[in-house]
Amino acid sequence: MDDEYYMKKALDEAKKAQADGEVPVGAVIVSGDRVIARGHNLTERLCDVTAHAEMQAITAAAGVVDGKYLTDCTLYVTLEPCVMCAGAIGWAQMGRLVYGVADPKRGYSTFAPKALHPHTEVRSGVMEQECSELVQAFFRKKRG
Repeated sequence: MDDEYYMKKALDEAKKAQADGEVPVGAVIVSGDRVIARGHNLTERLCDVTAHAEMQAITAAAGVVDGKYLTDCTLYVTLEPCVMCAGAIGWAQMGRLVYGVADPKRGYSTFAPKALHPHTEVRSGVMEQECSELVQAFFRKKRG
């Protein structure tokens, strides 16, 4: 299994968000070769600005590992995490972060590049075009 394989799983989650009228962002958390948590944006459904895909997945993964630290896990997310999510990723001490498309308007790397734990390995640009097209199509349709 490689990063593209798991990013496809995150894209599946993003499509669930899109089907519900949410910004299409999806996430999966992997431990070993097993997906232990999934999440997609639920901010509209829950009327909760903190209900981002990453937050949903981190909460679910913590329950699976029965602890708050996810040092042996990789988070795959279709869009670069925002500052809030990067803070949660940092507090969880996530082993790896892999994301699809950068978010220059809201992404952590622009506003809080040190938010992640210092040992978190980051890879960006995985399936970038597919991730970008999904978000861009959503906003084109919304602006109508």
